Amino acid sequence: MRLDKFLKVSRLIKRRTVAKEISDQGRITINGLQAKASSDVKVGDELTIRFGQKLVKVKIDELKDTTKKEDADNMYTVLEENRIETTE
Repeated sequence: MRLDKFLKVSRLIKRRTVAKEISDQGRITINGLQAKASSDVKVGDELTIRFGQKLVKVKIDELKDTTKKEDADNMYTVLEENRIETTE
């Protein structure tokens, strides 16, 4: 499954176009490697996503083409969630 589609279906990111923009900006890695929106993801992969001042690391548990809002949380497990400290 494409990265941008997984992010939308799992509701980590609400819109597929936003998921594409974030990945094209280099803010997402898959297993430590820079990812593009078209990158393939599979069960067991670890994604690191930078949302502004927050870094979220998740492990993919399940892939589905569609899902209900209440089932979306079952698609991944949050491993880490950290704030990024800015030095000014």
